[in-house]
Amino acid sequence: MAEGEEWSDDIPTGLESLSVSDCGETNLEENKDYVRNDTGSEIEIGEKFSVSSKTDTGKYEEEVPVSFPDEVLEHVLIFVTAPKDRNSVSQVCKAWCRTEQWSRRHVFIGNCYSVTPDFLLRRFPRVTSLTLKGKPRFADFGLVPPDWGAHLLPWISGMAEGYPELQELYLKRMSVSDESLALLAYSFSDFQVLSLTNCEGFSTDGLAVIASQCRNLRKLHLQDSDVEDRGGHWLSFFPDSCTTLEALNFSCLDCDIDFEVLERLVARCPSLYNLGLSKNISLTQLQRLLVRAPQLTDLGTGSFDEDLQVDELDYLKKALAGCKGLQKLSGLWGMEPEYTNMLCPICKTLTYLNLSYAPIPSEECVELMANCQNLQRLLLQDFVEDRGLQAVGAWCRDLEELHVFPVDPQGRGHVTEIGLLSIAEGCPKLTNILYFCRQMTNHAIITMSKACPQLTRFRLCIITPHLPDPVTGQPLDEGFGAIAKNCKRLRRLAVSGKLTDKAFQYIGQYGKKVETLSVAFAGDSDLGMDYVLNGCKKLRKLEIRDCPFGDAALLAGLHQYESMRFLWMSACNITLDGCSWVAQQRPRLNVEIIQEGESGSDVKVEKLYVYRSLVGPRCDMPHFVHTVAEFLL
Repeated sequence: MAEGEEWSDDIPTGLESLSVSDCGETNLEENKDYVRNDTGSEIEIGEKFSVSSKTDTGKYEEEVPVSFPDEVLEHVLIFVTAPKDRNSVSQVCKAWCRTEQWSRRHVFIGNCYSVTPDFLLRRFPRVTSLTLKGKPRFADFGLVPPDWGAHLLPWISGMAEGYPELQELYLKRMSVSDESLALLAYSFSDFQVLSLTNCEGFSTDGLAVIASQCRNLRKLHLQDSDVEDRGGHWLSFFPDSCTTLEALNFSCLDCDIDFEVLERLVARCPSLYNLGLSKNISLTQLQRLLVRAPQLTDLGTGSFDEDLQVDELDYLKKALAGCKGLQKLSGLWGMEPEYTNMLCPICKTLTYLNLSYAPIPSEECVELMANCQNLQRLLLQDFVEDRGLQAVGAWCRDLEELHVFPVDPQGRGHVTEIGLLSIAEGCPKLTNILYFCRQMTNHAIITMSKACPQLTRFRLCIITPHLPDPVTGQPLDEGFGAIAKNCKRLRRLAVSGKLTDKAFQYIGQYGKKVETLSVAFAGDSDLGMDYVLNGCKKLRKLEIRDCPFGDAALLAGLHQYESMRFLWMSACNITLDGCSWVAQQRPRLNVEIIQEGESGSDVKVEKLYVYRSLVGPRCDMPHFVHTVAEFLL
């Protein structure tokens, strides 16, 4: 993934890739068998897959069983790649479930504690690619204490013998030690892809082992991970015979790099298309690398805050122009305004531009956006102000995704409803927006809901909590209600500002496809969550912090939690009694309490994490994480 790129939440939730899901209108009434569903219980499925069609009279003809030899079916399933589709296939009949089991090569696990490696091995014996997520998302905001868990080592140990052909591992928010990286490198002889996003616990020594032992490595991707610096020598561990690299991203590293080693590595990998550099790489070094790799399509530059001589600047311009196929550009740390002109020519072909580390003022943003007419994804700082976003709306008509980050998360913010209105009016193809702002009006949100009805993700973050509409003084209920009502495909929603229970009533009434809901500093009473938990039937992830919701709100979702991936509540009004009731009524859920202060049945629970699991409570809980039973002792 490119620097700054998020992991898509379009992927089904945690256990769907390990089990089965709703099969729609398939007839499953006769010759029943069973497999395990998402929560670990047994559900009945059909022995035969029946095909039926309507006649001219509107009646269904007699159903005719359809069967295929396992070999034929396996060849067909090669072309069925979406996890939800494969889950539906596995639910057709016993034979189809068995064939899908043995033909599944990639598995996505949204919570590393939802299953064990042994369970995974039994369910899918031939996996070659695994995506594994660990800590809750609020760990990115410092709400999950250090040493919470999500250790990779047990997974590598469990898969070392069962999956000797494992080739790809994608990790997010996992605790990754050097020991686990070493075991990974020595256990899988044909290992090819390692992606570490928001991970921690390892050092450059672990990377050195990966470089030296994984002789067929194609992709090494480090993004927003906390890596201990033990020197930039780790690149020298790539053997001279290494010519297979297609993607190398070490943008999150702060250590100095042996540039000559890096240059030789880049030069001998003709298939390298993705190169993400750390901010310690200078512009002159960047120029030398680009000359060696003009085939790049995805480039993350180093630092852009140095002064170049005229001839050096010309060399860099020519090197950038030589990358004829460049489509994605990121990095650009601390880019000075004078470099804007140099970037304008290459922006004409870009579909992805990440300026989240480049403090570009509005004037330069206007100039740059005039050359970005093919952009589909744009990430930038709010330093561009509303005027910069007006330029985005004027020139980027094909934009599908926009992220606006705050320069100072503790400040007031630099963009307002004016920028959002410009985006809404100029970018009708927008499907995904993350917008940090100083203030917002109902009118602007309603306008966006009408102008961009294809939105699937809408995350609005007003930096100052509880802020109402600055024009009318009213809560933002009507604005978020319009988003839920007019954006029929909405799957992810994050709300902020002053909101009453009426906003949640709208969300529950109209947000029928919402799968992820994030709520902070909002709501009046428990009734708000009652609306959501009884209205949003497809809700999978619910994150709540600093809200007045208590035990009644928590218990309103008892019917829903077993079909969700997780519930997170922190700084709310829930008590141990409420958590205990959830644990008693839903024993197949893991109910974890993070409590570092006083305890007691009527004391507010600091943090609650509820998630579904097929294997019961985890065995590596640190001292500050408790089950309800432990807390009562």
